[in-house]
Amino acid sequence: DLVLGNANYRPQMRGLKVPFGSYVNICGVDIVRGGDGRFCVLEDNARTPSGVSYVVENRHLTQRAFPDLMRNIGVRSVSNYGQRLAGKLTELASGIGADPSVVLLSPGSASETAFDQGFLATMLGFPLAEADDLVVSKGRVWLRAGGELEPVDVILRRVEAMLSDPLEFRGNSEVGLPGMVETARHGAVTIVNPVGAGVLDNPALIAH
Repeated sequence: DLVLGNANYRPQMRGLKVPFGSYVNICGVDIVRGGDGRFCVLEDNARTPSGVSYVVENRHLTQRAFPDLMRNIGVRSVSNYGQRLAGKLTELASGIGADPSVVLLSPGSASETAFDQGFLATMLGFPLAEADDLVVSKGRVWLRAGGELEPVDVILRRVEAMLSDPLEFRGNSEVGLPGMVETARHGAVTIVNPVGAGVLDNPALIAH
């Protein structure tokens, strides 16, 4: 019931094969530290994890403002986050193309996490694309670039599941890419995180 009755469950995604059997490549975890010093997980976010740009920016500001404090308490660096994530996303495309191509699919500048999306795309060195910048043709996803079409192997999705593909979910979506899910079914593109991963956001699952 916790899975099939979940609002984020997408039956259209059943049977989808993903690279390395990994259904969650990025997970945002909210934690709190109690009075006893122990860290506890409040909730997971596997749907469309966001906010890492604020983590990186806040860390850089803190290091400049309190350099001695940061050195003395041994906080682990996050400066290589972009490099590590870019490597993981490229790895997920290893079975698709010899020279993997990754784009960050954004719902646009009106999104409440637009800054995070732009910062992350810059940090990763990947194009920030909206649905109009992409097209599905000949069984693949393509990026419109300078009058030409460039193949896309991995889509880092920041568009909500129900809006991500108007052919599969909400038909009136203007921010989704028609045909994206069908392309993923045939293994011609990898979606990160896959549509439907939001099932794992249900706090009740933590008990199991």
